[in-house]
Amino acid sequence: MIAPLNWGLGHASRCVPIINHLLENNFEPILASDGNALKLLQKEFPNLKSYKLPPYNITYAKNSFFFNLHLLLKIPHIWKAVQQEKKLVEEIIQKENIKGIISDNRFGIRHSSIPSIYVTHQTTVISGITTPITTFFHQNIIQKFDECWIPDDEKIKISGKLSFSNKNLNQKFIGILSRFQKQTLPIKNDILIILSGPEPQRTYLEKMLIDKFQNTKKKVLLIKGIITKENQITQINPNFICKDFLLSKDLEKEINQSNLIICRAGYSSIMDLYKLNKNAILIPTPNQQEQEYLGNFLHQREMFHFIKQSNLKKINLDNLNFNSPQNYSESNLNLDLSIFK
Repeated sequence: MIAPLNWGLGHASRCVPIINHLLENNFEPILASDGNALKLLQKEFPNLKSYKLPPYNITYAKNSFFFNLHLLLKIPHIWKAVQQEKKLVEEIIQKENIKGIISDNRFGIRHSSIPSIYVTHQTTVISGITTPITTFFHQNIIQKFDECWIPDDEKIKISGKLSFSNKNLNQKFIGILSRFQKQTLPIKNDILIILSGPEPQRTYLEKMLIDKFQNTKKKVLLIKGIITKENQITQINPNFICKDFLLSKDLEKEINQSNLIICRAGYSSIMDLYKLNKNAILIPTPNQQEQEYLGNFLHQREMFHFIKQSNLKKINLDNLNFNSPQNYSESNLNLDLSIFK
């Protein structure tokens, strides 16, 4: 069973190469998640069995002043969802004869009777002055699993200090996870915008970028990152098109055919951009300190550029153009599945 957290589409999308690797090695993955994360995996793997898990319902407060309080008030609901997850795991294990579990940041998806893997790039959780506390609690959760898979290359370390730990967490660096492959294709889009992440910030950024590019003369494609049945296409102007979502193969092609990518500084997006060696601007989700750290860290390493959402109105994005990531090197996927045999 493979179960990603429903926080935007990043956790689900980075599970795609893991699922493919399991299929290639004659395993039978069973999908488990909720919301858009589950919908994405169901569309990517329509022939695989899937289960709906209780939602964590993680959202962001509109006002940054209430951000930490808002998340704090969510803890009881998340804890209740974790307890429900544990009960569901018991039922699914017995019903489906599950031999192993891979949980991408879902705390309750594990079981003592079978190998349970936890996938995370945050063995250190950056949260300002509370970093030692959030890190302590997260590492305690990780230690309840048999192994911790870190989606990064130990030599390249695009996760920076997020993947550092003084504790023995049975951690293994498994390489940079991406569902995409680099292709040499003619450039079709001047700018490709890929949106993701929890609401309401996803919608705020969508509206800001549509406003920024509504009169553009450049070829712009915006992918909203919302999973819908009809996958609506909207023409903003003759050069600017919006789509609700794209599945892996289509999105892979669009990224490879784009000159500049604009997206959140989510770690899964960063892995995709790095794997494809693409020119990109990262816009961290406001008050999400992990993304702010990654944006600044990778900017300092001359891999990507980043802009704060609050500064978007001051910048003419039509005139932006940057080079591909510096210090780029290949990273191979290194998944040891022997724990499940």
